[in-house]
Amino acid sequence: MNMQTRPPAISFQPDDQNTRLLRDAFGRFATGVTVVTAASEDGPVGMTVNSFSSVSLSPPLVLWAADKSSRRSSYFETAEYFAIHVLSNEQADLCKGFAKEAQAFEGLDVTTNAQGVPLIENCLARFECSRFAAYDGGDHVILLGQVINAEMREGEALTFFAGKLGQIGQS
Repeated sequence: MNMQTRPPAISFQPDDQNTRLLRDAFGRFATGVTVVTAASEDGPVGMTVNSFSSVSLSPPLVLWAADKSSRRSSYFETAEYFAIHVLSNEQADLCKGFAKEAQAFEGLDVTTNAQGVPLIENCLARFECSRFAAYDGGDHVILLGQVINAEMREGEALTFFAGKLGQIGQS
């Protein structure tokens, strides 16, 4: 598609009346997909998250954001330890399961680390973290974790773009 045949850009000032437009604009940034897990007073919990980023190599820090309106947010806001699992393209069902419910562990290959955090096996990468900081981020809480253990393997990534799951392969 050349530049002359592209649809015109939609310009807008974000406000409470057009949050769908802003969400769609944010969705133009392709991201990987993760599941974050933690131990809780109600047992192991997890949630699908695409707001994940590396922050620092020294100390080793990562961040992710939890929607404050989510019923699961309180588990993670108070968790001293959590794990971030970067999903492979073969784990779309796992992604969908944790998008719907906090305890979607049934049928998964899961172990528990020394801090009681559930660890999902066979992900592209996994970062076991201790809570480093939490910040108010509007309707989200931004959680910073210090990586205390990491694991990775080869594979193709599960991605999220424009509201749809996809994949990126290695070249």
